[in-house]
Amino acid sequence: MPAITADTLTLPRIVGPGPTDLPRPVRSITTGPRGYEGEGFPVVRAFAGVSAAALDPFVHMDQMGEVEYEPGQPKGTDWHPHRGFETVTYMIDGRFAHQDSHGGGGLITDGATQWMTAGAGILHIETPPAELVESGGTFHGIQLWVNLPRKDKFADPRYQAIEGGQVALVASDDGGALVRIIAGDIGDHRGPGSTYTPITLAHATIQPGALLDVPWNRDFNALVYVLAGHGAVGPTGRPVSQGQLAVLGPGDRISVSAGASQDSRTPALEVLLLGGKPIREPVFHYGPFVMNSKAELIEALEDFNAGKFGTIPPNALMPHTSGRSGRRD
Repeated sequence: MPAITADTLTLPRIVGPGPTDLPRPVRSITTGPRGYEGEGFPVVRAFAGVSAAALDPFVHMDQMGEVEYEPGQPKGTDWHPHRGFETVTYMIDGRFAHQDSHGGGGLITDGATQWMTAGAGILHIETPPAELVESGGTFHGIQLWVNLPRKDKFADPRYQAIEGGQVALVASDDGGALVRIIAGDIGDHRGPGSTYTPITLAHATIQPGALLDVPWNRDFNALVYVLAGHGAVGPTGRPVSQGQLAVLGPGDRISVSAGASQDSRTPALEVLLLGGKPIREPVFHYGPFVMNSKAELIEALEDFNAGKFGTIPPNALMPHTSGRSGRRD
């Protein structure tokens, strides 16, 4: 159940389609394989099997969980480097602690988002806080990688903390869907995230039988990822369910409808709406580096090994295991 909810009857409404608006057709639907990340937390590889051209300006996305951990089970990542892109970690439910080598960090919890620009290079860690490891609990979120254009690859690292209460909340035209805009625009409504690459990122909850129809920037690509539940996407109503990604073609609007009945564990259809202006530059991706050439990848690895991404701070946050401190002594 998403942490951020609201009464849609009291929210601003998304304007319905105009007479000349064209719906975006569905080009493909893929199912993300399941795997493990970091120290062993379960993920769905949302973009697996989709061409880089269709995803541009996005590089990678994992759905983390949804999982109900027993005490001692929660896991995250250890300290690791990044260069050349931005990481966006959105916690739908649960808690994740973050710290980086440029002074950014904090607790990402219950609808909050951390937006980290790796730029020229950064070290960071994302790990469940000690109290969650000890107690267990719900863990559900998204990590999205947003590419940076060549001119911004070596931007100074920065960190944005977007609390759940800061996102823009709007309702569908009929009030049957709640949309949380994290970054970018949907119609006249704008999310708080500041981005180098123009994008829109939103999380929608669509009640059974309801239709969400939103305006979408014609210059952006358009993706719909199903976090939970089942429904249909596009003007011909292509069926979609949890773990599936729909890539849409050109047009003015995105439409998603929820199945008339959902299961008791998932009372509504939960989807991510995302898209951005394609960068259309060469992408060389190796592990935690996303650059424009093989030579830049080699340079990134050499710079990391030379300590140019910063240093792990004293008393740094460290992965916590039951009975062991989560701070470096």
